[in-house]
Amino acid sequence: MSYSPDGQYQPPYRPEGQNPPPRPPYGQQQGGRPQYAPQGGRPQPAYGQPPQQGRSPYGQQGYEAPTQQQPRFEQQQYEQQQYDRYEPHYEDEPPRGKSKAKKWIIGGVTVLALAGIAAGVMAYFEIPPFTDKGADVSFGKPQGGQAGAAKQAPNSKMLMPTNPTAQFKNASTLSDGTHVAVTELDGKKSGFKGKVWVWAPKEYNDPKFAKSGFPVMIALPGGAGYPSNYWMGTDLKLQASISKWYSEGKSKPFLLAMPVLNPENHDTDPKDPQSGTYWDGSDIPGQPKMDTWLTEDVPGLMKENFRTVKSRDGWAFMGSSTGGFASLKAVLKYPDKFKAAIASGPDIVPDSPLWKGHDKEKNENNPNLLSKALIEKKGAPDVYIAFQVGDSESNKETLPNVQKYIATYGNKGPIHTSLRVIPGGKHNAATYVPNMGEGPIEFISKVMEGPVE
Repeated sequence: MSYSPDGQYQPPYRPEGQNPPPRPPYGQQQGGRPQYAPQGGRPQPAYGQPPQQGRSPYGQQGYEAPTQQQPRFEQQQYEQQQYDRYEPHYEDEPPRGKSKAKKWIIGGVTVLALAGIAAGVMAYFEIPPFTDKGADVSFGKPQGGQAGAAKQAPNSKMLMPTNPTAQFKNASTLSDGTHVAVTELDGKKSGFKGKVWVWAPKEYNDPKFAKSGFPVMIALPGGAGYPSNYWMGTDLKLQASISKWYSEGKSKPFLLAMPVLNPENHDTDPKDPQSGTYWDGSDIPGQPKMDTWLTEDVPGLMKENFRTVKSRDGWAFMGSSTGGFASLKAVLKYPDKFKAAIASGPDIVPDSPLWKGHDKEKNENNPNLLSKALIEKKGAPDVYIAFQVGDSESNKETLPNVQKYIATYGNKGPIHTSLRVIPGGKHNAATYVPNMGEGPIEFISKVMEGPVE
């Protein structure tokens, strides 16, 4: 702060063009009306106006003038401190309340974002309560209750659940709210205990179909087929595809049963002479009875817990690779129980090394020999087999073998076949599922029944 020789205040020197714009004094509103100064001071003229007559210029700054006894140096120091303390009020300065509100909003949004990320992570790793995996699933009956005791007419085509006691746990939930559930089945007839995954389309719980029996498709995987069945995974979209195909009029609204195919893992182990082998979905002497498990125990589970179709017209198999072989064999061996199959990239003959020394039993599970016997049998029921094979299968003999089978047995007598060759198709489930909708699913759905009352 500086003063002229006569003691009047002079603004500090600033280079040209850098002087700040005129500012109103503390408390001065736009329009220039005098306002009372803070701390009870006198009303002040507008900033830049001369002081009123007879009033000290010190009053313009909102502080009291120093006494005459103060030395000039102390007086100047005191005035400089008061000047430095002066903080003019700007009309565009945001109110303190709004600043706090903004901080609260930002903080709230941040917390919600972090909570969302945490919930997503916990759901991904299936940590309750952010996932319903493992929760009880009840199909067609109240949660935790028994199936409704709906009466059915004696001539009904529908079979009510006979003994709904299986405990189903949710394995995954689809976007339409349906569930893939799993249970541990202790096979009464086979003596084998293993997992079975099940799925029911949304129509199953629709009151419109409350008294209807649904067709069942038993879906078998290839590969190890143990300890899981890859059809139960939602990445292949088998369940969603069936719903889509049904809405398009191509498919029946199948119930899906997805059991393990083999009794143990068959991954190759140099120390285990029986590793790297298949059980061919068969009752190989001295081995777990996988034929009985697939064709009696698994269907029994579905009859006990779901509304199904009484006749074989509501029962089918599907599978790929070894599962395709087991599906083909089941329909040919038990045509009185199953009407149709979709066999994708299947083997045509049994090839498990576990058959060694059991040629008779092996022949009883050979699709070629079973087909010949069925054609020769009088009054044999019709069966429908939809093959699909990629033209880039890893086993180059797969397509020629299927074509040879169709040429020999297809569309002769009770055996009805169709073949879809998939351009660029490889030996995997990701190839087979979307192509099922291009013919195979429609081929078997035309001859099957359901929903029925």
